[in-house]
Amino acid sequence: AAMKQTKGLEGDKKSIIKFEFNPKDGIDNPALSLAEDTDGESLGEPRFYLLSKGSTETFGFCLHEELGCQGHVIREVELGGLAQRRGLQDGDRLLQVNGHFVDHMDHRKVVQKIKASGNQVLLAVLDGGSYEAAKALGRDLSQLLPANVRPRLCHITRDKSGFGFTVSGPEGMRGTFQLSVQQDGPAERAGVPTGSWLLELNGASVRSYSHAQLTKKLKQSSSKVTLLVASSAVEEFYRLQGMQVTAAVADTSWLPFKVRELHMVKGPAGYGFLLKEDDCRSGATGQFLWDVDAGLPAEQAGMREGDRLLAVNGESIEGLDHFETVRRIRAHEDWVTLVVIDPAGDEFYHSVG
Repeated sequence: AAMKQTKGLEGDKKSIIKFEFNPKDGIDNPALSLAEDTDGESLGEPRFYLLSKGSTETFGFCLHEELGCQGHVIREVELGGLAQRRGLQDGDRLLQVNGHFVDHMDHRKVVQKIKASGNQVLLAVLDGGSYEAAKALGRDLSQLLPANVRPRLCHITRDKSGFGFTVSGPEGMRGTFQLSVQQDGPAERAGVPTGSWLLELNGASVRSYSHAQLTKKLKQSSSKVTLLVASSAVEEFYRLQGMQVTAAVADTSWLPFKVRELHMVKGPAGYGFLLKEDDCRSGATGQFLWDVDAGLPAEQAGMREGDRLLAVNGESIEGLDHFETVRRIRAHEDWVTLVVIDPAGDEFYHSVG
């Protein structure tokens, strides 16, 4: 930091040290973390929670925006609810949702992010006192958080030379497999980072596998294989937090199976589709789209017969019944946005959990 040479500063070690740390440049000295003593008051560390609920449960807290109070405030932590059992506290400030920094985001968008996450969400919070102290010091809170805490799901199609990765692990140890990735091979093209650790193969944990069992499973995979992988940093992060890495929090941007967002404006003859309740592959009940009329808004937006409905206007419909889903679709007079997935994608996500 630029320092004005003023008299009386030379002998004062403390103020010089203070000048040298500029939060805008980020923390360049890893030891200089929030836990450092700041004017005699120590700031807490961010805490991480992986909340998994049943489809009819709630996460057990509310997110508030309050006058005279900065940040997204955790409130109404339900007694005995999921959030309280995990350790969330009234007054905590929400910093991250599924690895995305949200402190600077519009409140409604943040609530939407949590709702769109379905039944599992990874949150990072900071206690209220530390949050306010850090803000008063002008600290950049995003610097306190690991940049990427998500494992990655990758779907690899074998070519004539194979899948394009090799597996190594300590002799005689089960469940510890590190991947070396061949340059420009199928694995690299599918997004597998070299040196990452293998956690799941085709939706099943490899924790109990021996090297021979893993090799056999890979041979049985014929032409396609789906891996859940994590870098050393991500793996260590989950271990230190005492959390299990699961496919549910994975970065899926590398997968060939995508959900589709359909934005429709109602025409004189309506949207032109029917919603039917039916059983999903998982055994749960789902809402499916049928009788898509040619030339009407639904078809023009890209809806296809047999698509399964996942979200209405940015909110997951997991756990909602047919009537409640229809009510949400009709919430606005003449428009709706649906998130859908086709049967092949649905089957794929079910198979990897």
